[in-house]
Amino acid sequence: MSAKPTLVLLVRHGTTPTTGKVLPGRARGLHLAESGKKQAAHAAERIAELGKVHAIYSSPLERARETAAPIGRALRVPVRIERGLLECDFGSWTGQSLRRLYKKPEWTAVQRTPSSFRFPEGESFVEMQTRMVGALDVIRRRHAGKTVVCVSHADPIKAAVAHAMGTPLDLFQRIVISTCSVTAILYSDTAPIVLTVNSTGGSLRELRPS
Repeated sequence: MSAKPTLVLLVRHGTTPTTGKVLPGRARGLHLAESGKKQAAHAAERIAELGKVHAIYSSPLERARETAAPIGRALRVPVRIERGLLECDFGSWTGQSLRRLYKKPEWTAVQRTPSSFRFPEGESFVEMQTRMVGALDVIRRRHAGKTVVCVSHADPIKAAVAHAMGTPLDLFQRIVISTCSVTAILYSDTAPIVLTVNSTGGSLRELRPS
């Protein structure tokens, strides 16, 4: 018997003091900015409109957990930590300014042929996508027929969307995932259905199962 479809809401963490300036990666100690906290509260309000959410998962990093916390409070659902939702491991590029990274010759590969690129001393985009998709597959099977929230990071969410849409990984950089945006994917045993991508405002009520 096929499992019932699971609605997965992918939420990127809120804005931090380094958003758009630095590649923070998995470095510890980066918290939400005040604007990020307001974004997280707004995301919680939007998601609460859906009604029942069965589970909330978060990347272990502080900025993700601080985004998941108000969602958990609004829905009265505990937040579970899932390492599969972690940011990509940027290796020796971690903590470097984006302005400096843009000048590297390797940046062209990051943007145009990411499937061929591995961050020095870090993870490849292929490994990141495999990890993220695998984690979501376990989660959706664990909560078959339910609605689940997963708080993660821009690149892993973009990779999950590309996989769900059947888009080659080399084109995943064309997908935009803004801070505290909501992306909804309906997972089943056949093919995933992408319901919305990068939603940052308005009602999410249309995502309720009919």
